[in-house]
This record gives sequence, C-alpha cells and structure tokens, in this order.
Amino acid sequence: QVQLVESGGGLVQAGGSLRLSCVISGRATTDYSMAWFRLASGKEREFVAATSRLGDRIDYADSVKGRFTLSKDFARNTVYLQMNSLKPEDTAVYYCAANWRNSLQPTAVSGYEYWGQGTQVTVSS
Repeated sequence: QVQLVESGGGLVQAGGSLRLSCVISGRATTDYSMAWFRLASGKEREFVAATSRLGDRIDYADSVKGRFTLSKDFARNTVYLQMNSLKPEDTAVYYCAANWRNSLQPTAVSGYEYWGQGTQVTVSS
C-alpha cells in the first residue's frame, strides 16, 4: 500500500512563505510521478505543480509560476513545495498525489492513483 504523508501547512501572512513536504512511505520516488493539488472552499480541486518520476519535467499552474517551486529529494523519498509570496487566494487544503511511473495526465486529478490526507494552508491578508 502506497502512503503519502504531508506536512508543513499552517497560517502565514500575505507575502510570507511556507514549505510543504510529502513523504512517499516505503517507496522510491524514482518510481513515481508526484504532484500537488489544492482544494479551496467552494471550488474544485485544482492542479498546482507536478514532477515526472525522475524530476526531469516539472509543470506549474499559471497562478503559481514564479512563486512556487517543486523539488524532489530522492534520498529522502520526499517531494517539497516551496511557496513564496503567498496570497490570500492560495488558502486551501493542499494534497500530495503520486502515480506509478509517469502520469499520462500530469495536471489532472485523474492522473494520479494515490493521495495524501491533505494539509491546510491559510494566508491572511
């Protein structure tokens, strides 16, 4: 069973930074493409960022380009989402997702088999 454990959420003022972490338990991140999605109140789950299994391709949603950075630490089986210049509209529950091998739909919810429990990010104005 693949387990994803997220951490790093919290409350931050606008303009601040947070770093989210997602550990894929007992598995090698080289075997999984991974992504971050978010779910804000009253909205559908939306794509934030995704990386191929070897980290040679990273995609970002337009709304976070230049502010968020996704990275993989293969030694720690962890993917990070560094979030800078946070805005109130970034407030959401952030979910880590993984798919065996490269996802055929890296920016779609349906492109991933495994999901974490989510971590709340709240940005105050």
